[in-house]
Amino acid sequence: MRGVLTGFAVIATVIAVGYVLGRRGLLGPEATTVLSRVSFFVATPALLFETVARADVRAVITSALVVTVISTTAVAALFVVVARLCWRRSVAEATIGALASSYVNAANIGIPIAVYVLGDSSFVVPVLMFQLVVMAPLAFAVLEITTTRGSRRLITVVTQPLTNPVTISCGLGLAVNLTGWLPPEPVLKPIELVAAMAVPAALIAYGISLRGASAPGSGDTGPDVRLAVFLKTVAQPVVAYVVARFVLGLPHPIVLAGTVTAALPTAQNVFVYAVRYGRGAVLARDTVLLSTVAAVPVLLGVAVLAG
Repeated sequence: MRGVLTGFAVIATVIAVGYVLGRRGLLGPEATTVLSRVSFFVATPALLFETVARADVRAVITSALVVTVISTTAVAALFVVVARLCWRRSVAEATIGALASSYVNAANIGIPIAVYVLGDSSFVVPVLMFQLVVMAPLAFAVLEITTTRGSRRLITVVTQPLTNPVTISCGLGLAVNLTGWLPPEPVLKPIELVAAMAVPAALIAYGISLRGASAPGSGDTGPDVRLAVFLKTVAQPVVAYVVARFVLGLPHPIVLAGTVTAALPTAQNVFVYAVRYGRGAVLARDTVLLSTVAAVPVLLGVAVLAG
């Protein structure tokens, strides 16, 4: 339980710093947008390149990856179906909602929880890599195509998602990983320095956005937020547990790992992505907050039941 509380305490503290900065107005009225853009265009690509380049590919291709893919795809698809067919949300808004329903905080909260609850941080690696290499690029492809205005040639529609900095950084990192060649230290050190800014910038931007915000889950996005939080904190871990135990018949440690990682709250990156594309920012902000609060008792309960 100590790992659960530690991970959430770190996140809450940095968000609180951002909230205080917002209350004082020290960074100006555009602080949320500027910090989010710095995180998206500069720091996050550096972090993703470093992460993918150094990842152990053998640790990714496991049965836990199958559990992650199925549980993530199931809840994301369900949100899209409801949002599009019942609420008539745009494709971009439904995409942000799908991410909010399934994109877990595998790094900031997932790693300490994996260490203290599961006893091994490698359980988070398949989740992290799937999100970075598959989920994010696919979501960006949809967002790039659906949010770009004006008439475009077919070649532009096809190639535009490939110019996204996050997609490029993941591709470069994967190429470095597969070739087994790492850039020299004078090249890596600046990348590491910039990468270290990604998470704090995103959390502070998120904290600033909470200043003057309406009650989470209220307003026009209320139904979307409630569905996303339910899918994230209840449906996704339940699907992961059922798939791991009853469908695949995996050993208890893998079942536990799949359930715990699926129960992690929505990553603050989703809010950064929403701000970047100007779609679903309130939905992402409220889902991150409510899913983080709701995940505490869920993860504590799983930790206690698992001994």
